Amino acid sequence: MTGTVKYQLDESKIPTHWYNIAADLPVPLPPPLHPGTGQPLGPSDLEPLFPMEIILQEVSQERDIEIPTPVRDIYRQWRPAPLYRARRLEAALGTSAKIYYKYEGVSPAGSHKPNTAVPQAFYNQQAGVKRLSTETGAGQWGSSLAFAGSLFGLTVEVFMVKVSYQQKPYRRALMETYGARCVASPSEETEAGRAILRAHPDSTGSLGIAISEAVEVAAKRDDTKYALGSVLNHVLTHQTVIGIEAMAQMDMADDYPDFVIACAGGGSNFAGLAFPFIGHGLRGAKKPRVIAVEPASCPTLTRGHYAYDFGDTAHLTPLVKMHTLGSTFIPPGFHAGGLRYHGMAPMVSHLKELGLIEAESWQQTECFAAGIAFARAEGIVPAPESTHAVKSAIHHALKARGAGTSPVILLGLSGHGHFDMQAYSDYFAGKLVDQPHDEAELQRALGELPSLS
Repeated sequence: MTGTVKYQLDESKIPTHWYNIAADLPVPLPPPLHPGTGQPLGPSDLEPLFPMEIILQEVSQERDIEIPTPVRDIYRQWRPAPLYRARRLEAALGTSAKIYYKYEGVSPAGSHKPNTAVPQAFYNQQAGVKRLSTETGAGQWGSSLAFAGSLFGLTVEVFMVKVSYQQKPYRRALMETYGARCVASPSEETEAGRAILRAHPDSTGSLGIAISEAVEVAAKRDDTKYALGSVLNHVLTHQTVIGIEAMAQMDMADDYPDFVIACAGGGSNFAGLAFPFIGHGLRGAKKPRVIAVEPASCPTLTRGHYAYDFGDTAHLTPLVKMHTLGSTFIPPGFHAGGLRYHGMAPMVSHLKELGLIEAESWQQTECFAAGIAFARAEGIVPAPESTHAVKSAIHHALKARGAGTSPVILLGLSGHGHFDMQAYSDYFAGKLVDQPHDEAELQRALGELPSLS
């Protein structure tokens, strides 16, 4: 594999370095801006929220970032994650396409999220931090940070989007089992939460609101830092262990993907699988079609504006240039809670603007139907978020059947659906319906994007 010296796996089959795509970009990423001055942020602006090692990774231009030994030692519990050929699904579809899936549901939390939760907890512990605050949608990130916090002796407080808090009680129980405290957001515990509840007493919440609450808690306590499960560059970089392993595993199979497909909410799962392949292509190798798949009810990449916006609803975070539906947009309460975010990772958005990736959106019920077809063929029940990637992969495999082609499709199965069986039960009972976003609300939120002079 040309130009991928650090991508090889060592004797334990675990990557030794994360990959930072910033080093290979043809055009630099637009910088985050201070919301007060409109000027690019400096490291000191981020110190109230993050330890310095995380800040340095956020702005790094180095291609390869070494994974600390204590982090790799923990990764050994589930890494390398398996890469499977979906032969039974191929047969069920009657397609000549070859479908591979990289399965992240083997981690302790059942998803890809511990890939960044563990290093974030490690760097905070090394910096003397005692507490972490965070948000979570479906609960995969919250349970992952709770797991990582337990390993490094950190107290973890999680603000969970209220609709997911109600839909997914076992994710809450998992967080509490690991020792974290889980609070339904919006809550009465922060100024941001109280303001939302005054205006919208029945609010189902959103990731933007939960971020506001978690950031507020971190900013007000000297012993607390904020941990983010997606969106920012350091998070996306940590997740590239997925794609690095997948590249080596595809090489072992003497194959290479024509399609790389993953679901995208904030962007970390998508980036983790796709960025090493994109970087490989930028350095002269084969370029697969790379597709980010999102819910039609929260169509950030397919309907959002590419503009500077706040990452949270209360406007406590810096301004970042990304595809956004507007920071005040609250998506409907569909089950793929990890994809209910108004924005997209700036780096993923930037790649979309450069034409290096594509985006698709699908409705909830067709994604669940795809997830069930996958489960009946492959035996793994996908998380609701992952069903979006499955739906896209099946769509392109069936298109290949009609065209008489035989593409190689690699999809990211970001986690299992064992904590989401109520959603599957609702689907079988006919209670799971598509929930279109409110177009008037979307246009209102887009109309409130910050005006930068």
